[in-house]
Amino acid sequence: MIKESIQEALNKQINEELFSSYLYLAMSAYFEDKDLPGMAGWMRAQAQEELFHVSKFYSYICDRDGKVTLAPIAGPASEWESPLAAFQSAYEHECKISRLIGGLVDLAKKEGDHSTENFLQWFVGEQVEEEATAKGIVGQLQLIGDNGYGLYAVDQELGGRAFTMPTPGAE
Repeated sequence: MIKESIQEALNKQINEELFSSYLYLAMSAYFEDKDLPGMAGWMRAQAQEELFHVSKFYSYICDRDGKVTLAPIAGPASEWESPLAAFQSAYEHECKISRLIGGLVDLAKKEGDHSTENFLQWFVGEQVEEEATAKGIVGQLQLIGDNGYGLYAVDQELGGRAFTMPTPGAE
């Protein structure tokens, strides 16, 4: 059985992951409006990935005989100053999520919940990847500045991403 403090914290994280999906969907819509379909597709795939994270937390709570409690999702921004500003916002958001995951790990350690601590290690590794990817895109966009050809090239590159649901046990 899951401890109440852990259950509450994981339910809050579900809300954060749902907000993440919502935020990336808003960014996708922003990029669609700016005629940057590659970036829009990248963000849409990111939104789907966040829903996968929700599913992992949801299943874990249920597997531990806990209760999932969904809360309202805050509305995300819908406009950014530039593609660079949107990706900087995405990077900052991923850093926030990393801090939240770290806090969950700390709580699991404090509560002596080895199962939850083990479960969270997947997210710890995932956040390293999330931050590095967003930071890399920010770096590319900083390098190209206002160069339209460069923006086109990054848009084309990012358009190659598609989210594929991991197979059970392979995540």
